[in-house]
Amino acid sequence: MKKLYGIDVGGTTVKMGLFSEDGELIEKWEIPTRTEENGKYILEDIAEAIKENIEKHQISKEDLAGVGVGVPGAVLDFTKVNECVNLGWGSVDVGKELSERVECPVRVSNDANVAALGELWTGAAADYKDAVMVTLGTGVGGGIIIDGHIVDGSRGYGGEIGHMTVDPTDDRVCNCGKTGCLELYASATGIVYETKKAMKNSDEATALRDLDEITAKDIFDLAKEGDAFAMKQVDQLGQKLALAFGNIALMIDPEVFVIGGGVSRAGQILLDAISKHYGTYTFGKAKEGKFLLATLGNDAGIFGAASLML
Repeated sequence: MKKLYGIDVGGTTVKMGLFSEDGELIEKWEIPTRTEENGKYILEDIAEAIKENIEKHQISKEDLAGVGVGVPGAVLDFTKVNECVNLGWGSVDVGKELSERVECPVRVSNDANVAALGELWTGAAADYKDAVMVTLGTGVGGGIIIDGHIVDGSRGYGGEIGHMTVDPTDDRVCNCGKTGCLELYASATGIVYETKKAMKNSDEATALRDLDEITAKDIFDLAKEGDAFAMKQVDQLGQKLALAFGNIALMIDPEVFVIGGGVSRAGQILLDAISKHYGTYTFGKAKEGKFLLATLGNDAGIFGAASLML
C-alpha cells in the first residue's frame, strides 16, 4: 500500500503526517515555521523533514504516492501561491519547488480547503460527497467540497466564507479591507467584541460583568447555564452564521455543513443556534441542511493535505 505525506503549513509550526492510502495516520510530528527572510527556509525545512522520514521508514520511490500541502493563502492550479502574508511569501510555486526537492509529486491547496477535505475523507463528513466546512477560530475560514473535489475558483478565492458580507450597514473594517464580514461576528475575537459592545449598550444583568476578561468560551458556558444575556449573544451569533449558510445552501446545496475551529468546542448549543435561524434564509428541501461538528481537530489539515494525492 502506497504512502502519502500531509503537510499543514501554519505561521508558527508546520504540522506533518505520514499516511497510508486508506487513511491510517502512521506518524505525525511538527517543525517550526521559519518565517524570517520572507519565509525562504520553509520549503527547505519541509523537504529535509520529509526526506528524513522517508529514510526512517525505508519508503521507496515506488511506494510514495506524493506530498499534499495546505497553506494559508490562495492557490492556483494546486501548485502556485500568490501570497501568504503570515509566511512572508509573495508569489511562490510551492508545488514545483517542493517536488524538485523531494523528487515526488506535490499538490498544494488552501489550508481551510484541505481541512474540509480531511473531514470528508475520514472525519465528520466521511459519509458524504458534498460538504462545506467553516472553521471558527481567531478568524473564520471555509472550504467547499463538491463531489469530493475542492472548489477553489478561478483565482483561488473560492471558499472565503469568513469574508461574506452579513451586515452591509456595519462600517467596521475587517482584516481583508471589507466591512460587514462574517469574521467580524463569528470569530472568537468577534464574538467577544460583539458581546462587550452589547454590554456597554445595555444595563441587563449578566455574570459576564463579574469577569476581568471575557472569552468566547465564557459566553457559551454561561449561556449553557441559563444566563439570559449570554444566551442572547449566542442566538445572535447563530443568526449571522445561519444567514451565511443559507446563502451558501442556495448556491451549491451541500449535503452537510461541518463546523470546526476553537469556537466549535461549544458543541450542541452552537448547532442549535444555527438551526434555529437557518430556515429563515432557505426554502423548500434546502431547509433540511445538516450541521455537524468537526472531529479531526488540529489534524484535519494534515489528513486533507494527504488526501490531495489520492
